[in-house]
Amino acid sequence: MSQQVGSVDTLFVHEDGQDFRIAVNRDGERAFTGKLELKETDAGPRPARMRVVEGTSETPRSPDEFVELARRATRIRISEQTSKAGRDRLREMLDGYQLDAKVVRTCRYCADEGRYSPITAETAIATEQEDICPDCAREELDRQLAYHGDISGTAQDRLEDLLFEVKDLERVVNLLSGELDPELTKFDEISPTVEDVDPVRVDSLSLHPGIQSRVEERFDTLLPVQSLAVENGAVDGQDQLVVSATATGKTLIGEMAGLDRALNGEGKLLFLVPLVALANQKYGEFQDRYGDIVDVTLRVGASRINDDGNRFDPDADVIVGTYEGVDHALRTGRDIGDVGTVVIDEVHNLGEGERGHRLDGLISRLKHYCERESAGDTQWIYLSATVGNAEALAGALEATLIEFEERPVPIERHVTFLDSREKVDVENRLVRRAFDTKSSKGYRGQTIIFTNSRRRCHEIARQLDYSAAPYHAGLDNGRRNRVEKQFADQDLAAVVTTAALAAGVDFPASQVIFDSLAMGIEWLSVQEFHQMLGRAGRPDYHDTGTVYLLVEPDGVYHNSQEMTEDEVAFKLLKGEMEPVQTRYDEAAAVEETLANVTVGGTAAKRLNERMVGEVPTKHALGKLLEYEFIDGLAPTPLGRAVTTHFLSPGDAFALLDSIRQGENAYDLVARMELRDDEL
Repeated sequence: MSQQVGSVDTLFVHEDGQDFRIAVNRDGERAFTGKLELKETDAGPRPARMRVVEGTSETPRSPDEFVELARRATRIRISEQTSKAGRDRLREMLDGYQLDAKVVRTCRYCADEGRYSPITAETAIATEQEDICPDCAREELDRQLAYHGDISGTAQDRLEDLLFEVKDLERVVNLLSGELDPELTKFDEISPTVEDVDPVRVDSLSLHPGIQSRVEERFDTLLPVQSLAVENGAVDGQDQLVVSATATGKTLIGEMAGLDRALNGEGKLLFLVPLVALANQKYGEFQDRYGDIVDVTLRVGASRINDDGNRFDPDADVIVGTYEGVDHALRTGRDIGDVGTVVIDEVHNLGEGERGHRLDGLISRLKHYCERESAGDTQWIYLSATVGNAEALAGALEATLIEFEERPVPIERHVTFLDSREKVDVENRLVRRAFDTKSSKGYRGQTIIFTNSRRRCHEIARQLDYSAAPYHAGLDNGRRNRVEKQFADQDLAAVVTTAALAAGVDFPASQVIFDSLAMGIEWLSVQEFHQMLGRAGRPDYHDTGTVYLLVEPDGVYHNSQEMTEDEVAFKLLKGEMEPVQTRYDEAAAVEETLANVTVGGTAAKRLNERMVGEVPTKHALGKLLEYEFIDGLAPTPLGRAVTTHFLSPGDAFALLDSIRQGENAYDLVARMELRDDEL
């Protein structure tokens, strides 16, 4: 004990029931802890018993040794949590030995464990009843996180950062139950940016009177990205890759260029989008806006089972179509007429899985068709909001890059953690809060909720208190049109849609909610995520855009997903835009090479060479011969059937096996269609 008595920095005393805990610090480290009992004497309170605590054992010591410790201590501190009566007893006892003590704010959790941990206004973390030290607050947060399942290190770091930022444990823990504390849920804000671009006056454009008058009716001057495109030859036949955020006016560039050429007899406008729902929407817009000056037709994807070609007029001035719909026309040798302008919307799909290689092949095949069938040079305009390697992609497409980085309104991005069962309740509160608020421009806040399946769209829409509707590719065109009109008229507080429609859903929403960070069973890419959040906030409607990520800790949507939703959330929020690259595995190379053989014949190798991705042509041709899909550089009847119905080699052989075994091939096709329709 003599060693323990030695020099003492701090003697700390904390009330523990009828007795007191003591902690002795020497050289900044805890030397030992103990328990002290007082007794009442004629001279006042005095030490009665002292025990040194080591783990679960207690060693009795002479009460005089406590007095010796107190006399050797540089300072004596009493915890603020000690009752007034307890403090008075301690002070009276110390006064008897001419010793002074000071009451200090300390962490009770530490004091109860026999640790001296003073806290200040800068270090104190508030709990429901008292302040504690940062270390104990972190331990308590970890315990709370354990109740809510495993949370990734990134998410845990985020919550700890919030804990030390706001210094309130209860507020941070409440985030795990869907509490919408905006100060805590706010991850960051994407500030509005404005580039200094001189606006082009619409009356200076000299377009065909038909389109000139329509544009003049709508605008006095062009928006910045439109002005840049026009200044760089958009209405003079120049090929362009236009990269700019959602709602900055990219689409009008293609409309002006294509309709001007069509009305001047320089070839029709071909406007291509990735999805049937988007094609239907764009077709309706063209009909409403320009239907009295041009003939508009629709060409969308064909079923694997049949293609009746209804509604498609190859002689129309404007063909609005899906990538697959127009590609199907090329693969089956249909004439689509003299093409003056091709607009490829959402061209960043070149980097997306199955759609990437098919779009790459389509562009090559369509260029081959236009060079062969069109009277003049076809103009190509590619549009995208999200490209990580815009300059390189423009070079690969042989187009002039028009890049404009303006964000018309600021976007606040929020993250909150909650169980999947709590998501709809939080969505309901967010939708109500937005719809009950009007912007300075007089518009109610409206919400797009993105989720990962059609079924989930209906589930959420049914459970929201305010008017809401599902919106996905499985609905018929009439129903989608009604939803679009209801939203535009502010008769709907929310639409619930799949991630697959994020690219071009034209809803003027102030708020985007991510019910899920997956598209089907695949996690969103950074490109897809930015495309979706970009739907929040329109300059003519809203003062700001708001984005909420509702994240399930440790959540996955399929056992093939290696990351959890909380890990994905911060990857997306912090991630940089990936470069758009079309990658070819063997199946993709075989599929596109077969399509190029079908469309181009002996020119197939040149079609492969002009594609953005690198296609192993020699290997692919070898496989096509092995599979008996081609004979020389011509498709066999089997090969033509495979490419007509966009079958991968695996799907083709599965169908053949089904037929050979006497199974109903339609059942297999139905399963394939259902698989593709998950989104």
